[in-house]
Amino acid sequence: MDVKNKATSISLFSLKTRPMRAFHMSWFAFFLCFFAWFGIAPLMAVVRDELSLTKEQIGNTIIASVAITIVARLFIGWLCDRIGPRLSYTFLLIFGSLPVMGIGLATDYMSFLFFRLGIGVIGASFVITQYHTSVMFAPNCVGTANATSAGWGNLGGGVTQMVMPLVMAAFLAFGFTDESSWRLSMVVAGAVCFLVGVAYYFFTTDLPDGNFKDLRARGEMPSVEKTKGAFLLAMKDKRVWALFMIYAACFGIELTINNIAALYYMDSFGLGLTTAGLVAGLFGLMNVFARTLGGFVSDKFVQKHGLKGRVRWLFIALFIEGVALIFFSQMRVIALAIPLMIVFSLFTQMSEGATYSIVPFINKKALGAVAGIVGAGGNMGAVAAGFLFRSPDLTYPQALLILGGAVTVLSFLAWAVTFSPETETSVAKEHATAMAARRKAMAHRKPLRELVPGLKHIRPMDALRIYLGIALVLKGVYFITNMSELEGTLGEGIGQGQAMIAWSVVFAHVIGGASLALGFVTRVASAANAVILLGAVVVHLTGSYTGTVEGSLLGSNTDFQLTLFTFFSLALLVWRGSGPLSLDHLLRLDSDKEPDLFAA
Repeated sequence: MDVKNKATSISLFSLKTRPMRAFHMSWFAFFLCFFAWFGIAPLMAVVRDELSLTKEQIGNTIIASVAITIVARLFIGWLCDRIGPRLSYTFLLIFGSLPVMGIGLATDYMSFLFFRLGIGVIGASFVITQYHTSVMFAPNCVGTANATSAGWGNLGGGVTQMVMPLVMAAFLAFGFTDESSWRLSMVVAGAVCFLVGVAYYFFTTDLPDGNFKDLRARGEMPSVEKTKGAFLLAMKDKRVWALFMIYAACFGIELTINNIAALYYMDSFGLGLTTAGLVAGLFGLMNVFARTLGGFVSDKFVQKHGLKGRVRWLFIALFIEGVALIFFSQMRVIALAIPLMIVFSLFTQMSEGATYSIVPFINKKALGAVAGIVGAGGNMGAVAAGFLFRSPDLTYPQALLILGGAVTVLSFLAWAVTFSPETETSVAKEHATAMAARRKAMAHRKPLRELVPGLKHIRPMDALRIYLGIALVLKGVYFITNMSELEGTLGEGIGQGQAMIAWSVVFAHVIGGASLALGFVTRVASAANAVILLGAVVVHLTGSYTGTVEGSLLGSNTDFQLTLFTFFSLALLVWRGSGPLSLDHLLRLDSDKEPDLFAA
């Protein structure tokens, strides 16, 4: 299927065009589906006690939640080719919300397993998201578009680890019991999915030029009858099955970690329910930029090495993921386990982005089928991993070690994904055409003639931004291992709010700091941390006047001076934005302020 008028750039802060509306609606819909899909995971400790579930039964529910998605993804890929992504997403969100809300009716193991199985259907939303962005964006930026929409959607798996315990806590604060609170929390998640399903129908189109139904009526795209056989064609392609296994080794691992991370930190490191959920949420929160980074690097590899470059990058990312998982499985100190989990998460999600930067080029006539089969591979990987974690003979660290070795071996399957010279030439022409259109659209902007080659040309603000980013990440990790110190600084008398504020500080530092170091959504990350630092300045000022903080503000109180300096530095970054040595610049997020780095 040849799609006309694809977008040649990503304007994140715009909703004026059909591609960008589809982009934002698709990632947000996937985010909510992911949130609802794994919404019960951080509450499993409560569910386990109420329903008297064994480790084996919990393992069965984990397997059920991802097993049904294999079939659902295969079906939804076929459906996208037939009726388009708009109607497919609408139907999936509306009908998929029913088991999410219905799980609150579970009273025993079998009924809980049944609803967990039904909830897994909404995991097929990923295929529609990737299909929709693939047909909306040109070859020069489709890798970044696919990776970003999927990454921000996957972010729901991390956010739900943090938010669902807090939603449950809110119901508890209103006087509901534990048994009622976790059920009502899932009703909230399902209701939001239902509403977004209705919105998807009204705010998106299937393609840049309109909907499948209208385009077929005008003879501008093949009829439904001519799409028959596309699924079988995809099934016969060995490259599709290589990507199937590769996606099992990255997205399958992510699904598994989302399911077991909270329990792993509770049982292995003795953390409480809320704290374990928040720490586990760090894994999913890396999707803010990690999967985008995987697709973005793939888009850069293709400029010099063609489609072979995309394959090469996929191998590198997946191999490092396997090695990082092996090291993470052996950590017994939480101060080391958390940073290693972040590194492991980074390469896991970059591997996912790299995988789906290749998918659009496998078979354009069967894009939905290819996306569905490869996506199902992720769930197959999660099912296989689930059997390891349900085994009474294996501890969680042992299961993680086995998975790390398997991922490392499977990374070599990347070399089985090859392309014919004709395909390479065709894609190169499409890429050149898209880049020419992009340069024409940006011709009015003054180009930066010299590409920044390295530290030799780094700007002072770049150096400050990178330093602040790294420092904030380290400070965030320090707070995680010393939460009592941070909560003590906030003072008494705010109850549950004390823990919520403390963890807001942690996530602003870790995720916002990582974004600053990479120069990704710099103004947003700077603003979030500036608010935190402003609060710290107020605490210092208040403490000085009440006598609870030792030392004068301008004398021996170096903590206040450092806090104030950091605050003003972040405020400066909010004002100035990122320089050329940043993802913001390369992604054209700040194109109104910065010239085109790659223009001729």
